[in-house]
Amino acid sequence: MAGTLGALRDTRREWMINRSRLIAAVLALIAVLGVLVYRYYSLQITQHDDFMTQSDRNRIRVEVIPPTRGQIVDRKGRLLAANKPTFVIGVVRERSEDPAALVGILTERLSLTDRELKAFQERSDRRRPFEAVPIKLGLDDAALATVAVDLHQLPGVVVDAQLTRDYPYGEALSHVLGYVGRVSAEDLAELDTERYRGTLHTGKVGLEKRYEPLLHGKPGYQHIETNAHGRVLRVLEKQAPVPGKNLRLYLDLDLQREAVAALGDQRGAVVALDPLTGGVLAMVSNPSYDANLFVEGISYSDYAELRGSLDTPLLNRAVQGQYPPGSTVKPLISLGALARDFITPDTEIPDPGWYRLPGDDRRYRDWTLRVRGTGHAETVDLRMAIAESCDTYYYDLAHRMGIDAMAEVLQPFGLGQRTGIDTTGEQDGILPSTAWKRAALGEPWYPGETISAGIGQGYMLTTPLQLAQAAMVLANRGESFVPSVVHRVDDLTVGGVQRPPIPMDDADWQAVVAGMVDVVHSPRGTAAVIAKGVGYQIAGKTGTSQVVSIAQDAIYDEDAISERNRNHGLFVAFAPVENPRIVVAVIAENGGGSGAASPVARQIMDAWLNEASDA
Repeated sequence: MAGTLGALRDTRREWMINRSRLIAAVLALIAVLGVLVYRYYSLQITQHDDFMTQSDRNRIRVEVIPPTRGQIVDRKGRLLAANKPTFVIGVVRERSEDPAALVGILTERLSLTDRELKAFQERSDRRRPFEAVPIKLGLDDAALATVAVDLHQLPGVVVDAQLTRDYPYGEALSHVLGYVGRVSAEDLAELDTERYRGTLHTGKVGLEKRYEPLLHGKPGYQHIETNAHGRVLRVLEKQAPVPGKNLRLYLDLDLQREAVAALGDQRGAVVALDPLTGGVLAMVSNPSYDANLFVEGISYSDYAELRGSLDTPLLNRAVQGQYPPGSTVKPLISLGALARDFITPDTEIPDPGWYRLPGDDRRYRDWTLRVRGTGHAETVDLRMAIAESCDTYYYDLAHRMGIDAMAEVLQPFGLGQRTGIDTTGEQDGILPSTAWKRAALGEPWYPGETISAGIGQGYMLTTPLQLAQAAMVLANRGESFVPSVVHRVDDLTVGGVQRPPIPMDDADWQAVVAGMVDVVHSPRGTAAVIAKGVGYQIAGKTGTSQVVSIAQDAIYDEDAISERNRNHGLFVAFAPVENPRIVVAVIAENGGGSGAASPVARQIMDAWLNEASDA
């Protein structure tokens, strides 16, 4: 039986099968080893540079170094907008296992508002990998301590020291300087994203907005090496940022404070210019606000209070407030009438205290009719008309000139157009004409509207800055400059740009200025009250503009009218007359008349000219 089984076994065939299996196993092993060798070769030789780069990215990253914002100083170098150190807490999402939970912890510890969380999300959406996203800005020591004490238990949280904007003089300069605020998504739509990477603030209004490209500077970069936990080990390479440029203003801090004090609680505005350069020596809008509230984000309640106030503190009245100029335009109309031979300095008209258009029964009253019951005198010439602000004289002159001729002579003085001052939000005002009314209202012009325009009423609107610019033209006898707040950007002069001169006979200038001198220094001048004790000569012009119209036979009774419906008071002036060194325009909202404005101008001129004489 055993022999039979041995005879049936095929040993050769079994050996051939085993050898085939062995060869297949060896070949498979060789193939696997070949793949491993190839892969090893690929990793170590062929793709070495690529993987080294990826490895470096895990431990080396690029950080943006934001530039230091340029500072703003007054004409004497005193800091008006500075940079102060503050702490910022940020989040690096890649370093945290649960970024959402980390944000929740910070929200609780730092009492983050919905607005701060929204801003954090907006920044997160445009961040780069491993970039810290600020979540809380402007921390004080107490708030910082609530996080710093457990910082080692909060992977992904970073604390950074940065410089932020500070306005040491608060409300006194807010309308001049403007303010910076947090960079928003809307801002980034207009700004260069790369240039503003790492920057938390940008100019929103005023000089901060107007000169943003110069104040901001250029960011720098540094390559840093970190360990696996993100801790910085060393700086490998660094490119320093370029700081923003500094602004030196024409503005004088002492005069600005004097103007604020002179205006007091009165709603209104003051503009003081240097007639030799057009530089803004002082610019005040009252009431004001504290620009520091906006730097790190104003609260909803504070902003609602500012926005909802009847006193409109956010409005820069100096360049955005538009008011009927009243009688302050009379010297300008006089110059145009002299140049076009509508009058001479000796032209006289009868003054019964009112004026009537031919064929019209309506009487346009002079302000003296209410006070004296009659006119200024039996007849009035140009000098008296300016000194005593004779409405009847200008009613007659306006009727003879016509509205279009008046618009043509007022336009070169800068009315009805922006001055070009280097700030934001400036308004045009309105210089009415037949073409303007047809375009704006679709209506014809009526003769009675010309009468109102002759004394700066009706449709005519100006800003205090426009009135100051017009007074500068008077002070310089036709020469003027584009008003400028900034004198120099670092060492580059940017102010002092001349406007086209207004050619006119010297005798015409002298005739009008003589009337303006009498406004202050004549016993019957409308601003004679400010002449007492003055040690220099002032040329000025008072103005009163109506807020509500008064019926023809009604009498203006200030006590019977609500405070916000009372007349505005205006005053423009320059001094000293023969060598002007300051031009001032004042608007006293609802002040009742020019008596609320002229003392403000006198106080400002005293402060400036006394300082100049002391120097």
